[in-house]
Amino acid sequence: MQDKYSPADVEQAAQLHWKAIDAYKAVENDPRFPKGKYYACSMLPYPSGKLHMGHVRNYTINDVMYRYLRMNGYNVLMPMGWDAFGMPAENAAMANNVPPAQWTYANIAHMREQMESMGLAIDWSREMTACKPEYYKWNQWMFLKMLEKGIIYKKTGTVNWDPIDQTVLANEQVVDGRGWRSGALIEKREIPMYYARITDYADELLDYVDNKLPGWPERVRVMQANWIGKSAGVRFAFPHTIRDAAGELIGDGKMHVFTTRVDTILGVTFCAVAPEHALAAHAAQTNPDLAAFIAECKLGSVIEADMATMEKKGMPTGLFVTHPLSGDQIEVWVGNYVLITYGDGAVMGVPAHDERDFAFATKYRLPIRQVVAVAGKEFSLALWQEWYGDKQHGVMVNSGKYDGLDYIAAVHAIAGDLAALGLGEKKVTFRLRDWGISRQRYWGTPIPMIHCADCGTVPVPEKDLPVVLPEHLVPDGSGNPLNKDEAFLACDCPQCGKPARRETDTMDTFVDSSWYYMRYTSPGSVDAMVDARNDYWMPMDQYIGGIEHAVMHLLYARFWTKIMRDLGLIKFDEPFVNLLTQGMVLNETYYREDEAGKKTWFNPADIDLTLDDKGRPQGALLKADCQKVEIGGTEKMSKSKNNGIDPQAQIGQYGADTARLFTMFASPPEQTLEWSDSGVEGASRFLRRVWAFAFAQSPRIASELADPSKDGLNEAQKTLRRELHKILQQADYDLKRIQYNTVVSACMKMLNTMESAKLDAGAASDAVIAEGLSIFLRVLNPIAPHITHVLWEELGYSAVHGDILNAPWPQVDPQALVQAEIEMMIQVNGKLRGSIMVARDADKAAIEAQALACEAVKKYIETAPKKVIVVPGKLISIVV
Repeated sequence: MQDKYSPADVEQAAQLHWKAIDAYKAVENDPRFPKGKYYACSMLPYPSGKLHMGHVRNYTINDVMYRYLRMNGYNVLMPMGWDAFGMPAENAAMANNVPPAQWTYANIAHMREQMESMGLAIDWSREMTACKPEYYKWNQWMFLKMLEKGIIYKKTGTVNWDPIDQTVLANEQVVDGRGWRSGALIEKREIPMYYARITDYADELLDYVDNKLPGWPERVRVMQANWIGKSAGVRFAFPHTIRDAAGELIGDGKMHVFTTRVDTILGVTFCAVAPEHALAAHAAQTNPDLAAFIAECKLGSVIEADMATMEKKGMPTGLFVTHPLSGDQIEVWVGNYVLITYGDGAVMGVPAHDERDFAFATKYRLPIRQVVAVAGKEFSLALWQEWYGDKQHGVMVNSGKYDGLDYIAAVHAIAGDLAALGLGEKKVTFRLRDWGISRQRYWGTPIPMIHCADCGTVPVPEKDLPVVLPEHLVPDGSGNPLNKDEAFLACDCPQCGKPARRETDTMDTFVDSSWYYMRYTSPGSVDAMVDARNDYWMPMDQYIGGIEHAVMHLLYARFWTKIMRDLGLIKFDEPFVNLLTQGMVLNETYYREDEAGKKTWFNPADIDLTLDDKGRPQGALLKADCQKVEIGGTEKMSKSKNNGIDPQAQIGQYGADTARLFTMFASPPEQTLEWSDSGVEGASRFLRRVWAFAFAQSPRIASELADPSKDGLNEAQKTLRRELHKILQQADYDLKRIQYNTVVSACMKMLNTMESAKLDAGAASDAVIAEGLSIFLRVLNPIAPHITHVLWEELGYSAVHGDILNAPWPQVDPQALVQAEIEMMIQVNGKLRGSIMVARDADKAAIEAQALACEAVKKYIETAPKKVIVVPGKLISIVV
């Protein structure tokens, strides 16, 4: 055994060993693991080129779980794959003038090498790549099955259109209302797109959030529920007599709205419609100013979250609708905050009882009418939020025959009256909208449809799947290159046999990530999307990923699972039993700002800090020119802020075990982690201490590894065993609850305890040290697998227990925890005055006598005590 710790040599030896025995290949029903399967999976990465520290943290959490559970007898699966389709590859292809496929496959190869250098327990035989035909064939197959069932349908949808590049842009490609490449003002356009009826499953998706996801974080369940957004209310109409150019009543003379607060209906002072609404278009025909405003609105975002935070703007149409109950004429406005895709594209404005409506009415000086009152809250526009009312406590006022009704009674009465008039009814609506899966981009799963001049749009026959995406094309920013690739476009109609054209839209990449975790269970399956092996592994026991995926990805994965269930492919309802959302990795930021306000960000590795006498930063200089830079604070590691840390550089300098140890120790998995160079140095020092201690003790580790519990031990030996088993007990508890930072702390305590133990020479002490190191290495192994593997081998433990990878998890010895003496605190009149060590089996009389004889206590007892209370094993309370 070499005396110095060399991370490079240690990690190479461990990884060569794991590769030689194919250590992490998972087999269904493996008899080596009596506790059955455990499927732990990290969200698959996008192959951007290299790992970042967020990846390192995510996969290390998964790896720690894998190793701990495997040692506890579980057949654990940890797979990996690549979310390889999508817009970033197209952007990189344009920047580098190479096909996205070439860029993607090169990145995958590099990132796989990085993962292997981390020593991750990945079963690479199950690797999945979303851009390979053998995977996306099943995206296309599911599309066709969903089309047959009516779950997939086609309709027009609103998109961002770049008029210069002549292409549809994703929301993230629109910057300040302009195309990211062309700089052109973006237009909203309506184009035909394919949608999946996720709304058909809205009730089930919501019900299961409450009833079948107990292993999910509460905040994620709340986010899921809020996104689905079930609302019970009333859909009703404002009648009108507005006619189009042909003399027909627009919308059959009814403008419909939906509200969850129909008790405020008599407080309506205006209505607002979306810019695309039929009434808005009609009014704009004779109002140039309104037409210009509508055109401006169409340049805005199509993201609902943006709509919620944008400045609310409006313009009157000059049109009026009739209030269905009061008969009042209500002015119709166009509002930039009203979505045509939400409800009927129109809302009623009740400024006295809605924050958004209040702001709009205040801005445009529209009437504000109170119709709900809450006891003890005074009507005042200055303090409108104090009196605006809520459905739990308010009653109707200024509402004629409805005055005095509470919310429930008001809904019942008003809905009944509207129904009698033929103008409304109670209804449940959802915020959730059907999933638009069409993307007007190249690098994605081709939608398997064919356009025929005679037969219309027809599906590709299943026998002709997959429709293979050509991998040689290079996007140039002028639209989807598939539209120019005759070899891809030209085909024969499967119905009439005449020349036809393929669909060039591709699928949303959320399709790829909605079921990839099931494909891991069925690698190589040719005839089925998933096979019988999926029944063994799924549902997944533990899913691990960032909170940024808490809504859309998880929601689509849950939806996709239910479709597969209904098609008879699987037998479960929800894909993920437990969910862990790990925190972000943070680091300091540094920048300079030019006269135009543009910031240039510098990596922390390129900065020299000036510190005060307490180690706090006082200033920062760029190493390259020794000039000042601004300290920007701590933020999430990102390319935009240039504050990332290269994991490969860390591994090269300190070793993978150090990187793993630091990322697990610095913070609990679900909380943010702040990067610290000194923390990394500390992790490295600890591992060097581990090696040094093991080297120093190696002569004491007998090959037979005697059991110290069977030997007569002196007090020092018993104390060391007791402390080690107490720490083991806590570490085991923390591993079960995924608090890996305290597991690292436990390892540090174990090492400190062994280093400081004063043991005499002899077989008994050797046995205690041998047992202690055996426990220590196994507890540390999930965190730092390389160094513990090599030390386990070098110290001879493998001869008794086998490879540490398969060694049994150490068990707490209850006898080791037993203490001959225990410490008891002494209170005098409720104040702590001292403590004594008493025999564990001492009776009450003996404890009282020892307490009263304690020198630290005597001075507080001048007379015979009135009472002595003994709380066994804890406390002696003396009352004088």
